[in-house]
Parts: sequence; C-alpha cells; structure tokens
Amino acid sequence: MCNGCVKKEYPDRGNTCLENGSYLMNYLGCANCNQRDFVLISNKATEDEDGEEIVTYDHVCKNCDHVVARHEYTFSVVDEYQEYTMLCMLCGKAEDSISVLPDDPRQSAPLF
Repeated sequence: MCNGCVKKEYPDRGNTCLENGSYLMNYLGCANCNQRDFVLISNKATEDEDGEEIVTYDHVCKNCDHVVARHEYTFSVVDEYQEYTMLCMLCGKAEDSISVLPDDPRQSAPLF
C-alpha cells in the first residue's frame, strides 16, 4: 500500500461501502511511475467465514502494476440488520446497517 498515491489516507466515506470499484477522486497518481491513469483490480478474493462475506482485492496501477491500496469489504446479517463495512487506503473507511424488515424499527417515531 502506498500513501504517495492517494490524496488522503482512509478518507471517511460515511455509509458508502464499495464491494468493487475504485474511488478515483482520492487518487493522485502512481508514485512509482508518475502516471495518472486507470487503477485496475487484481487478486480479488471472496470468502465466506461464519456467515460473513469478505471481499478483498488490490488496487494496482495500470501502467506498472504498483499496488496502490488493499481493499476490504465485509457483509453480514446481524439480528435483523444487514451490516456492511469497507476499509481501504484509496476508497476510505465506511460502515452501514440496513434493516431487513420493511420498516426499520430505528426509524419509527416513539408512540408516547
């Protein structure tokens, strides 16, 4: 992972969790070859561990195969919520939780 390739390390992305792709707004360019071109995804792996799906891959420079960042995305269902997390030097850090019920109990107004 290379902090010379990104504008900001692990920017806060709120609840935007990317399972694939790259956050190019945070990409300065390759610190190895000094080119600002596309970032490719390589070494993508998906594993299912105790009901948690974990997707990992490398962001690499299109021109010289320099590893810009390592991306990790997780998905799981906890109680009645789908939980998402993302951690990547390029794409940032984020987490989200969505109810699997039609009406999210956290969003309902108190009755009294």
